Amino acid sequence: MNGVTGRMGTNQHLERSLLAIIAQGGVKLSANESIVPRLLLVGRNAEKVAALARKYGDLAWTTDLDAALKNPEYSIYFDAQTTDRRTESVKRAIAAGKHIYCEKPSADTLEGALELYRLAQKSGIKHGVVQDKLWLPGLMKLRALRDRGFFGRIFSVRGEFGYWVFDGETTQAQRPSWNYRKEDGGGIIMDMLCHWRYVLDDLFGSVKAVSCLGATHIPRRWDESGKPYDATADDAAYATFQLEGGVIAHFNSSWCVRVRRDDLLTIQVEGTKGSAIAGLRNCWTQSADQTPRPVWNPDVDDPHNYFSDWQPEGAGARFDNAFKSQWELFLRHVVAGEPFRWTLLEGAKGVQLAEKGLESWRKRTWIDVPPLAG
Repeated sequence: MNGVTGRMGTNQHLERSLLAIIAQGGVKLSANESIVPRLLLVGRNAEKVAALARKYGDLAWTTDLDAALKNPEYSIYFDAQTTDRRTESVKRAIAAGKHIYCEKPSADTLEGALELYRLAQKSGIKHGVVQDKLWLPGLMKLRALRDRGFFGRIFSVRGEFGYWVFDGETTQAQRPSWNYRKEDGGGIIMDMLCHWRYVLDDLFGSVKAVSCLGATHIPRRWDESGKPYDATADDAAYATFQLEGGVIAHFNSSWCVRVRRDDLLTIQVEGTKGSAIAGLRNCWTQSADQTPRPVWNPDVDDPHNYFSDWQPEGAGARFDNAFKSQWELFLRHVVAGEPFRWTLLEGAKGVQLAEKGLESWRKRTWIDVPPLAG
């Protein structure tokens, strides 16, 4: 596990996924067999990685990636480093014959992402990319509604994502400073359009074209040591997508927005027979026969409570951690050969859409997103 000293690597992948899998006795394959991961933490900072290993029960650790890759006891390489370090490390892991599982973006360019996919295919290893939002309870409820025909014909999707990330001057920032430096692989377009690609493709239809406007709303921030720096990467993106079947989707993504909505991510789906809006965990529906008949009158306060027209979907249902759910599927794929379609090619599709979004911003025009073959 390389790069898990960071916030996401520690919290979601190490603690809430693999250590949780170990604590539950592994991933059960049969009455007599389970997959129990053995962990080796890898990091560049010996002090940080050693402290993390101690915190979670004296796990094995090293700062020598090459030695770790040569160790035959570990068959899977996982990468949660900053994006600009990922490509070279994953290449070394493929050359060492390790199965690959990595965070997204899988690379900082489409060319690099496709190279990783082709190298992995040629080597015969198994590979996957984290696409965690597909296992969020709210999005799983949207999928269930779609599958049972609740929406009728879906024609639009609206997403709102983000929150206020403090600039670090007087209040410590909640995200690492590299996120706001383009030269270090930062930028919300590269980060979030990779997410929106697999969400849209999986739930609503393949992305065919994109129009995107980025912005750097907060041009000066303060890093982890309290030093000011210039924010060179985009911290907000306003993107519209044309999907297969005529669906129009629009996502606002921002680290410069004060939240007044149900959740940090909300996705509203409109269909001819009904609508739904989902957050990270909850989902509400409004069918055609529950839809109110509003009367527009801006001169008086509207007495109607529009929230009361929505019904909770799947209340009481239990869901596991989204990252853990995908980890379990990948472990089954490696050990038992079960299908796993979220490969490095799917990761490359996310990088492709991010690059097309950046191109759209630069050219101020719609950009087609052609099918991506390996």
